[in-house]
Amino acid sequence: MRVYVPLTLPALAEAHRTGELGSGPFVAYAVTPALREWYLSEDIEELEYAALGRAALASLRLLAADPDAVRRRVVVAVDVPDGAASVDPDRGLEPSALGQVTVAVSVPLAKAAAVHVDAQDAEPDVAAAARALPAADGGDDDARFVVDGADDHELLWYATQEIPNLVARG
Repeated sequence: MRVYVPLTLPALAEAHRTGELGSGPFVAYAVTPALREWYLSEDIEELEYAALGRAALASLRLLAADPDAVRRRVVVAVDVPDGAASVDPDRGLEPSALGQVTVAVSVPLAKAAAVHVDAQDAEPDVAAAARALPAADGGDDDARFVVDGADDHELLWYATQEIPNLVARG
């Protein structure tokens, strides 16, 4: 099963240092039944892209909690064994939990398929979005617009061999 793990650049650097993406349990995002129902598509590539987007939003939340982190969203795509990721049945249909899974096993960073990171020019919009999150969560439409503005920036795809360069620059 392909899962998308939200991180920050400092967290990616730590995963690179330790060789472990997560020791379980940890939160990731995947194509879940609720995500399929919400997205209304059977195209697996579109659904995977939606799960990646949910992980990017979770990465933004991590950035909001870490004011010292470089303002770039980071998502690591990794395949885990079937059954290693599970959906909380009590939260499956909550809008804030769409696509969310809990990975219960340790995942070596070497198993990652790719890393997705914002380009440097996205930093001002990502920083503004991280600052606006609390107000957006409170229902402020203007703040929601600012948060959605981060999605105007596509995450760039990087091969796992590029992780040392990513963490050195970040």
